[in-house]
Amino acid sequence: MFMSTGFRILNRQRAVSADLVEKFSRLPVANVSDSMHRMTAAGPRLRKMHREGVLAGPALTVKARPGDNLILHKAIDMAQPGDVIVVDAGGDLTNSLMGELMLAYAIRRGVAGFVLNGAIRDADQFIAMNLPVFAAGITHRGPYKDGPGEINVPIALDGMVIHPGDLMLGDSDGVLAVPFEAAEEVYARTAAKQEAETKQMAAIEAGTNDRSWVDAALKRLGCAMPEGS
Repeated sequence: MFMSTGFRILNRQRAVSADLVEKFSRLPVANVSDSMHRMTAAGPRLRKMHREGVLAGPALTVKARPGDNLILHKAIDMAQPGDVIVVDAGGDLTNSLMGELMLAYAIRRGVAGFVLNGAIRDADQFIAMNLPVFAAGITHRGPYKDGPGEINVPIALDGMVIHPGDLMLGDSDGVLAVPFEAAEEVYARTAAKQEAETKQMAAIEAGTNDRSWVDAALKRLGCAMPEGS
């Protein structure tokens, strides 16, 4: 196939395993983010458009012209069950990228969810159908279908770089990408953090939570404190 940068479709060469996806789906996105040193985020504009539930799956990446969904239609046709389709459409909210019909077709195809740096329409149906979807906004104005666009290329959402096959996560706190090559390490860190937080919650409930670290940190940073603190 002729490779034309800006208008091309590639095959994905790798993807995180279904086992890792299932394990990560039980962890809060905030804790995964902390385990990545709080340096990665897709921005606060991407908010959930579904009713409830978490997003987890390997990324099928799409780079689309703002307000045009031709290449997104092809991505849904290509998606494997469990894939999360991640679309960089420049964050433009003038025209929607998808609505009720595309959502129903994606569910039929087994798509695990969407992350759209753009808008949706038929918002009530996104809530009713309840497929995990994160988007930048809502508009009734429909999309064009002329291209260009790319599938399975690296994209970036608000500085968060996503490669095809990276792990995509989302919950009420937002969206996060975990790089393919770091997923096992990040999972181990996050599982340990989750265990520590479970113990801390138990201590809070028992009234035995150690708060000495707060004053210690303030003193270390040179904060003036009352006598006897």
